Amino acid sequence: MVEPTFSFRGSYASIAFMGTATRRLATWGALAVGIGMIVIFAMPSYRQGEASITGTPAKDFPLELSGKSLHLSDLRGKIVVLDFWASWCPPCVQEAPSLNRLQKYIESRNALVLGVAADEDPYAFSKFIIDQGVTFPTYRDPATKERGSPIALSYGTSVIPEAYIIDRHGKIARKVIGPQEWDSADMRAYFDALLGQN
Repeated sequence: MVEPTFSFRGSYASIAFMGTATRRLATWGALAVGIGMIVIFAMPSYRQGEASITGTPAKDFPLELSGKSLHLSDLRGKIVVLDFWASWCPPCVQEAPSLNRLQKYIESRNALVLGVAADEDPYAFSKFIIDQGVTFPTYRDPATKERGSPIALSYGTSVIPEAYIIDRHGKIARKVIGPQEWDSADMRAYFDALLGQN
């Protein structure tokens, strides 16, 4: 009788050891997967600036500025900071003053900030422009439904604020995700370099 008990305990210890080894293997496997995901998302194509879209043509769309109908393509020859925002978006409110300052910094150098608002309500849009003292050209996408601007969606933007910096040839130079300090030293240096290019 003693022998079966010992054998049972030995088998149990062996099973327990195998369970610990399996748990360790699973833990290390999960850690490896986690590290792999971090490496993948740290690659340039996933980082801010999205290298994967750099150099692609900016999607053209009709708009109206100061009562004049035009297309984005009519702005070729200028650097355009195409900023998607809305009056109901707190981070958009937060970054509006720095976009105003960026507009002032770049406007004399053949560049502009162009806002496209995902506002269904024209009154809310107009109130935002006045309350925030917006000085950069801005267009309210009239086809906006349920806080989604078809123009923004055509660019792949579903969460705002988000901006696309378009070079003088009408190609995307950079995608910028989330609110920014648009007139920070780093941003000014970036725009100085971009504005210095032909």
